Amino acid sequence: MQVLADRLAVVTGGGSGMGRELVRQLAAEGCSVAMCDVSAETMAETRQLCERAHAPARVSAHLADVSVEPQVLRFRDEVGREHDTDKVHLLFNNAGIGGGGSLFTNPREQWERTFNICWGGVYFCTRAFLPLLMNAPEAHIVNTSSINGFWASVGPQLPHTAYSAAKFAVKGFTEALITDLRLNAPHIKCSVVMPGHIGTSILVNSRKIQFGARSDDMTSEEIAQIRARLSAAGRDLSQVSDADIQKMAMERARRFLEEAPMTAAAAAKVILEGVKADRWRILVGEDAHRLDERVRQTPEAAYGEDFFAAFAAEVGWAVSR
Repeated sequence: MQVLADRLAVVTGGGSGMGRELVRQLAAEGCSVAMCDVSAETMAETRQLCERAHAPARVSAHLADVSVEPQVLRFRDEVGREHDTDKVHLLFNNAGIGGGGSLFTNPREQWERTFNICWGGVYFCTRAFLPLLMNAPEAHIVNTSSINGFWASVGPQLPHTAYSAAKFAVKGFTEALITDLRLNAPHIKCSVVMPGHIGTSILVNSRKIQFGARSDDMTSEEIAQIRARLSAAGRDLSQVSDADIQKMAMERARRFLEEAPMTAAAAAKVILEGVKADRWRILVGEDAHRLDERVRQTPEAAYGEDFFAAFAAEVGWAVSR
């Protein structure tokens, strides 16, 4: 699908990060977009950015939590009505959050919230929009996994189980779709996207969803979970105040967004180029390419401290990332 103009794309998580940049770049190429998010405010900002850029395509916004199937089905029906069509050409299953890193120090509700959005959202949206994709003369499903879809870690001192399990599921699902689509819907292609460290607000957005946070002030529950995680990693926090814990978390979120090796806009460009080239496997970022090579070369060593230290030094990741 080398030409995106006069198509209709569905983008989940379009209110921020890579989702917002996908919406902007698709609209700039003349592709109409229906986006969903749990935040009407951030989607309004995305639409305003498209309007200011004089994007020659229609962009609609729809409130939906992709982990809740009835909301996904409502979203699908709204797309058909608002765009007056029974066809969708592109589906970008992009929405995702973090959290629930540990089976031991995080509540089950947080673990499942992360898993249900990052994996369940991909499944529900693919199921829901498949009839509309079938109706198009050609179509493409683009599922956002992660480097954590082939390497279930962010370092030996930081559990990352919910997100990694979900992203492995997304990767496996997409690879299995290659055969399923070829046999049953050969006009539909699929791609799995595996970004490395991209500058987004996922840490801040995850707080909002996991804890209902509406300000920078952290709850006692949040602070207690951070203390438990850092203590499990061997940090002595006996002289560290709750205020200091909060400052550390805010600084980590700032660095993740502002000091990333690749911006969300650059990542979206790589994704769209991959779709146009009909690549089923789209690695995003130099760190993703290098980590992919390292894991393939020495899979048995991939979760050791030496592996992470060498890789972090190679690509400039902070060990406390």
